[in-house]
Amino acid sequence: MDYSLDIKKNENDLIEAIVNKERWAQKQLYESYYGSLMAICMRYSETEREAEDILHESFMKIFNNINRYKTGTSLKSWMNRIVVNTSIDHYRKRHRNKTVDLDGIYHLKTKEPDALEKISAEEIINAMQQMTMIYRTIFNMFVVEGYSHKDIAKKLGISESTSRSNLVKARKKLKKILLSKDKFYDR
Repeated sequence: MDYSLDIKKNENDLIEAIVNKERWAQKQLYESYYGSLMAICMRYSETEREAEDILHESFMKIFNNINRYKTGTSLKSWMNRIVVNTSIDHYRKRHRNKTVDLDGIYHLKTKEPDALEKISAEEIINAMQQMTMIYRTIFNMFVVEGYSHKDIAKKLGISESTSRSNLVKARKKLKKILLSKDKFYDR
């Protein structure tokens, strides 16, 4: 039996049904937000399979903690935060090596044009997946999610200067990956 709800209009009913562990409601939420949440997971993962694992773990957390969601706030933002935190937890579980701490590096800028303005989101995600897990995670947390270096350091168990230096390295690596493709020079 198929059920269909407009999530915006009937959010309270949907939340209540999920709290009651009704499968149709879980399916509706999953199908409605799969794409946007999967995009977050892809930014943090090396492969699509890993992103799917993170997404499924995130949905389990969403379904198990839906009673903590405060109606009237943004459901999408609440779920996004769970996905980001699950991605960070995934990073912590998998990444045991510490990176080298370079205290003196804060910002390095070049006068070259920004390659990111000339390529598609899919190409950027593919390039990000080629970076090491630490670079990808710090880049996402700082650039995409807006975390400060202090917050990143606390969440990942590294120093602020390590976060800064790895962001610089991540940006350089991403730029190198993107510029290594001849097609970007012709745009």
